Amino acid sequence: MADSSNVIKALKDSQSTKYTSLVPNEKGLELAYSAGAKEIAIFGAASEAFSQKNINCSIDKSFENFSKVTKLAKQFNMAIRGYVSCVIACPYEGKISADVVASVSERMYDLGCYEISLGDTIGVATPDETRNLIRKVSSAIPIENLAVHFHDTYGQAIANIYASILEGIRVVDSSVAGLGGCPYAAGASGNVATEDVVYLLEGLGYSTGIDVPALVDTGRWISSQLERPYSSKAGQAIHAKSQK
Repeated sequence: MADSSNVIKALKDSQSTKYTSLVPNEKGLELAYSAGAKEIAIFGAASEAFSQKNINCSIDKSFENFSKVTKLAKQFNMAIRGYVSCVIACPYEGKISADVVASVSERMYDLGCYEISLGDTIGVATPDETRNLIRKVSSAIPIENLAVHFHDTYGQAIANIYASILEGIRVVDSSVAGLGGCPYAAGASGNVATEDVVYLLEGLGYSTGIDVPALVDTGRWISSQLERPYSSKAGQAIHAKSQK
């Protein structure tokens, strides 16, 4: 993350786009602020083992660190978003209790996070599990302050997003061409592809405001730059149709 500030400085300012900077500590926050970042993200876990592996501390210790970071962020008038990883299962602990997820999420909310994204980090969730989790967490936090973040390891991400929408979720994390992954989970694929999410949402009657052909072109371009297959199912179909 040493060159993150250079990335922030190179981004074009946009009234319709928010750029969020993941900050691990107070030093990272100060670097993000000096580079012009207006929003930060803190990244926690609902699994003790994953917290140790990913950020090298316990859940309680992570919140001690988050408290310092969020306090400084408020002084800088920066918005704060929270991420909770391993909300369904952990590669080390197995199944994770929804009660624990709700507790961790509520602690983030109390620190001042305007939104908490629930992450299925290793992509094992199924729709019923997803709905049950959201019901549990939304009993502690208003549903409008929750988002979902699904990886597509088992091909269930789109189904889980649909289940989330049925429960009232209106913010979905995704990545162009399904980029991403988890280095601690064997076989874990990337985040759900933005192209697939947009196709779902538009089909459900939601207006995303996204230029789909341009999105597909971008997904194909970044995949070629990274020398990896283009993984979006919707993107592949949309591109094939455009070639006829």
